[in-house]
Formats: sequence, C-alpha cells, structure tokens
Amino acid sequence: MTRLQYDPIVSCRGRRRDGAFFNHGTANPPVSTLGLNGDTPSLAAFSDALGEHMTGLAGVRAPEPRSLEAQIEALAAVETRGAEEDCLANAVYFEARGESIEGQLAVAEVVMNRASSGRYPPTLCGVVVQRSQFSFVRGGIIPAADRHSAAWRRAVAVARVAQAGTNRLLATSVLWYHANYVSPGWGRRLSRTNRIGAHIFYR
Repeated sequence: MTRLQYDPIVSCRGRRRDGAFFNHGTANPPVSTLGLNGDTPSLAAFSDALGEHMTGLAGVRAPEPRSLEAQIEALAAVETRGAEEDCLANAVYFEARGESIEGQLAVAEVVMNRASSGRYPPTLCGVVVQRSQFSFVRGGIIPAADRHSAAWRRAVAVARVAQAGTNRLLATSVLWYHANYVSPGWGRRLSRTNRIGAHIFYR
C-alpha cells in the first residue's frame, strides 16, 4: 500500500464554484484597512494619537455632583413607591417637616438604622409603628398626611435620598434622637453624636 505524503500546501487547496482550484497557501491575503493583514501601525503612532485624544479631554470638566437640595427637588413626588417608602416618608413628615432638609434626612436615617440594627423591627414600617417610639403614631396607626402639600412631596424625596444612601449624615449606630427642648432621662445613658436643627442624636 502506498502511503500518501501530507503536503500542507496541497491540503489547503480547494475548488471554486467555476471548477478552478485555489490555494490558500499561495494566495496573497487582501490588505485590511484596519491593519490586521497589512502593515501594523507603530506603537509611536498609537501613542501620539492617544496623547492628542487625552489632550482634547483635558479641557472637559466632569459634571458637578448634585447638591442635596437639587436631589430633593428632582425626587419630590406625591406617590410613594410602596409601603416601606410610605412609612419612611410619614416619619419624616410628622417628625421633622419643619426642619431643614438635613434635619429631615437625619430623622429618616435613624428609622433606617433601627430597621437594620437587629434591636428593632426589621422593616421600616415596623420601626415607625412600634409602640411608644414615635409620638405621632397612636395605637399602631399612622395618621393621614396632607399629601397635596409641598411638605409631603419633600418628605417623599427625603425618604428616597435616605434609601439611596448617597448623602449619609449619621453613622449607622445612631438609633435615637429627641427635640432639643426636652431632656429625657435615657439621653444621659447614651453617647451624643450630632445636633441637627431642633434634634439631638445619640448612639
């Protein structure tokens, strides 16, 4: 039996549709405009192009981060996105609607801190309606807020900013606060951390 000699050039040959043979081994590949099959651009040329590109970007300013006030204005709404956000907005509205935006945000953060602390109910609504915690809640019922007011729309926005966590004011260990015109006994047993507006905060 005669052994066939493997020829990589011949084995690369094939037949075109018109019956003629073509040979991959001897064909001249077309030169790509991308430089994949032809001359590869030099590293120096690439570096020059990159340098020009970066120089062009040097004068472009990054967008300024939105201020807290701008975020509140953009997120203000009448409708809340579910029960949890509704409970948090109510806490802000009834506890701090006369405060600055920072004061309202701090109250929202205390509610959220409690829910994640393991020492209070694990939901925002559970924290808000917990017995003897928030004076505006009576018998586990949250009263009706004036949802047509600017204060309510702002409270919804504050709740959303608090949940996003992009403008934290308080440490996650801060779980208590009271108005600055009262002096509850439990305040002496805790560490005071912040005073924001009319509220003093503790951990």
